[in-house]
Amino acid sequence: MHRFNEADAGAAEEALLACCGSHRWALRLTAHRPYPDIESLLAAASEASYDLRPADLTEALADESWMPQPLLGMRAPGSQAAHTALRAAHAAYEARFGHVFVVCLEGVAPEEMLDTVLSSIRTRLANDPDEERLIAADELRRIALTRLEHLVATHSEAGAH
Repeated sequence: MHRFNEADAGAAEEALLACCGSHRWALRLTAHRPYPDIESLLAAASEASYDLRPADLTEALADESWMPQPLLGMRAPGSQAAHTALRAAHAAYEARFGHVFVVCLEGVAPEEMLDTVLSSIRTRLANDPDEERLIAADELRRIALTRLEHLVATHSEAGAH
């Protein structure tokens, strides 16, 4: 936590943007430093996620498409047919909603990822756009919190050596 709290604003914002692609979210968390502990940071991050405006959410979702693995689940073990179905589901989702599919996979075993992602996409394709935007926003919040927790843990471990 100390390294995050003491980092210059630009470095802190850059680190936060790796967790969630909304500049407003990253600026807000940067501006409210220092945080006494990881729980306080995660609570602030969660609150900032709930306060994202539609344009902020659009920015964050667009940023997810630039991530190294935009087609969630494609590296998971599975048959060629399952991977083909997953690519088609991703394409259908993006055509319907205009952004990449996001789902938090924290705690999902690697051998279950492909089925989990495929099932989630198929279920969520039935949502109306407004409902799906709320679900995507919550999944982004969960993903950002997981990334943030890993970021702070990694920096803490690096500083301890």
